[in-house]
Amino acid sequence: MRGDRRAAQPCDVLDDIAGLAGKWVRRFAQTKSERAREWCAQFMSETKCRACGGGRLRPESAAVRVGGITLVELSSYTVAQALEFMSSLELTGAQQQIASEVLKEIRSRLGFLAAIGLGYLSLDRSGPTLSGGEAQRIRLASQVGSELTGVTYVLDEPSIGLHQRDNRRLLDTLLSMRDIGNTVVAVEHDEETIREADHVIDFGKGAGVQGGNVLYSGPPAGLALCEASLTGAYLAGRKSITRGEAARVADKHLRIVGARQNNLKDLNVAIPLGVFTAVTGVSGAGKSTLINEILYPALARKYHQAEVDVGEHVRIDGTEHLDKVINIDQKPIGRTPRSNPATYIKVFDEIRSFFAALPLAKTRGYGAGRFSFNVKGGRCESCQGDGVRQIEMHFLADVYVPCESCLAAASTRRRWTCNTRASRSRTCSI
Repeated sequence: MRGDRRAAQPCDVLDDIAGLAGKWVRRFAQTKSERAREWCAQFMSETKCRACGGGRLRPESAAVRVGGITLVELSSYTVAQALEFMSSLELTGAQQQIASEVLKEIRSRLGFLAAIGLGYLSLDRSGPTLSGGEAQRIRLASQVGSELTGVTYVLDEPSIGLHQRDNRRLLDTLLSMRDIGNTVVAVEHDEETIREADHVIDFGKGAGVQGGNVLYSGPPAGLALCEASLTGAYLAGRKSITRGEAARVADKHLRIVGARQNNLKDLNVAIPLGVFTAVTGVSGAGKSTLINEILYPALARKYHQAEVDVGEHVRIDGTEHLDKVINIDQKPIGRTPRSNPATYIKVFDEIRSFFAALPLAKTRGYGAGRFSFNVKGGRCESCQGDGVRQIEMHFLADVYVPCESCLAAASTRRRWTCNTRASRSRTCSI
């Protein structure tokens, strides 16, 4: 170091780190770029608040006791435990008069959660740790608890990801919503749901251009008699899913030792390699925790240096038999509205490379980005490659209209193509 500058002290280093952390936090909060947000998130992790210990309440609020326990202690109870406590809670005098209606509402809502099989969930369980089936049933329970009537509920495949036991509870909830005077419309493929419906509308015959026709509309019993319906053929037993060849036997295994994330209780699991393995069980049993929070993140860290949090476990044995891991989930396939299946599977990369290799493109110095609707210089700047323009309606939903610049450019290309073809035809005829 130069003599006129003092050596950096430990406190200076800490100040620099604190300043850098503040910069990251500000960028994470202010950026509109999903990629920048993901980059900042890799340096962050959640820890319990040292002031409240994860209770989320200030000391004065956390000190109040009702029935001998605080709100923080009550939040750590499961739904079943909280319902038992609230049902046995006895208040007298002014307390009873003040809390009577509140207690009635609390008992009612806890009862709905317990009735649909969520009695094991703790009240302070964070939303992101819930399985899809759990989150869906909680939303349904809130609607049942509101006791609204004359409402039309539209559900898109509500049974997806549910165990058959939970499926029955879901159906009971939907039927109770119908029985109090509501209309329930569900898009479904599940056989039990179809048979429980009062009215079935079946579309077909196939997907895409082969669909778009109503094949049957009426009671579920009549659907099985509809010869044109593929759904009816399976309901009637004319078609069935048959098992293929005999199951394979694995000689190598991936062993997860001491898994204890969320509700996993020091679990040891051996997953066979080279075979098709199904991880099943009732909703909330810990399937997603084991696979999505422990196994995949651990392998992604090992093979791809991914910056992801790994759930609590002791070790994973047998990783020497693998060389990569690929996670296929149900998240959107692209980060922007311009993404589509062709861009996702890299087909457009080859098409753009082909266009960039043409003699005229080389003469003008065009690269592959010149033919991309994701890159500035190739895309239409009026709509930034979206093809539509968003018009904010403030108090109403936003309106999307086709981009005038794109339409004008397409019209010009069509006229140029027609003129070129006509000129070629005249040349040929001469």
